[in-house]
Amino acid sequence: MATPPGARGTARTATTHPQPATGARRRVLTGARVVLPTGTVPDGRVTIDGTHIAPNAPHAAPRDAETELDVTGHWLVPGFVDLHNHGGGGASFSGTAEEVRKAIHTHRLHGTTTLVASTVTDDMDVLVRQAGLLSELAEQGDLAGIHFEGPFISPCRKGAHSEALLRHPDPADVRKLIDAARGQARMVTLATELPGGLDSVRLLAEHGVIAAVGHTDATYEQTVQAIEAGATVATHLFNAMPPLGHRAPGPIAALLEDERVTVELINDGTHLHPAALELAFRHAGPGRVAFITDAMDAAGIGDGRYLLGPLEVEVSEGVARLVEGGSIAGSTLTQDRAFQRAVTIDRLAVEDVVAALSANPARLLGIDDRVGSLEPGKDADLVLLDENFELKGVMRKGDWVIDPQLA
Repeated sequence: MATPPGARGTARTATTHPQPATGARRRVLTGARVVLPTGTVPDGRVTIDGTHIAPNAPHAAPRDAETELDVTGHWLVPGFVDLHNHGGGGASFSGTAEEVRKAIHTHRLHGTTTLVASTVTDDMDVLVRQAGLLSELAEQGDLAGIHFEGPFISPCRKGAHSEALLRHPDPADVRKLIDAARGQARMVTLATELPGGLDSVRLLAEHGVIAAVGHTDATYEQTVQAIEAGATVATHLFNAMPPLGHRAPGPIAALLEDERVTVELINDGTHLHPAALELAFRHAGPGRVAFITDAMDAAGIGDGRYLLGPLEVEVSEGVARLVEGGSIAGSTLTQDRAFQRAVTIDRLAVEDVVAALSANPARLLGIDDRVGSLEPGKDADLVLLDENFELKGVMRKGDWVIDPQLA
């Protein structure tokens, strides 16, 4: 537990030849503590019919089940849904199709079965081209969509984004990215106090794209205006925004107090003090928190030199920082480590952690009819954890990405 999340490149054993999903193949997982939207069922049963959870699961297994696997002593939770992720496994979502697939696979090995690919600030032409590539993978079902983080952010709170490439959120430019994504744009992070910010929020809301307040130097009042205009997400709350002040509460107070806003949190032990995490959970409530990784290339690998967009990053002891300036540059976090930390260190209820990692982001993306919980008719996306909340198996759409490790 002393190793920073994501710092150890733990080897995963992936199924070499994924099992073909067929409607006739039924499997039953028995004996686990199954976390449902209504609570945890001890000694539960989950029935998988091809690629989906069977209608009678998890309460009773059909007698004609083809196979049964006893996972007593383990937890069964929904596959994780990551709203904000820049890459992993040495590859970036700003790279080639092959690199993007490598990053996707890296995070699947850590339980993330649904993933939104995040870009990083670059020239508009580059972002337009990358949106086209990512949209193809989203159309194929490999991604749940695209998140544009930058270039419409504040130079005062740029973090690991190139200041030379930043620009104001002109609605015409925002529309250009939406169009390039061909219906796969899911979220755009903006500093809504900049010229064009509020109009861009309205434009995004009109097109069904999430407007996220982040990398912002906004005041409390300006943030309230952005929420009224349609902003519904706080991009990695607390990070890359003014701190909470008693006379100038800034964006944090506005984002925490409004029930329409979901707050992203990076639970890696570096981005947030445990007291800040507790404050967010207590004030927003477990229904409005989404754990994200904000992962970069080093996730799933370890220390070394990497690129985040055009900027060079040094990863040391699992913490990524810009070589020039030393700003934190994303994370090396994976969602299985976020889960384990939340339960064992932050002492959050397992059910609340499942909501933050699966149900809440799925609902925000509008795909909770398919993923985010272990309910009949939904995709058979699940994660198997042992009693210490170490990952022991991952299933996506009925196929084991990692075969159950029960020894």
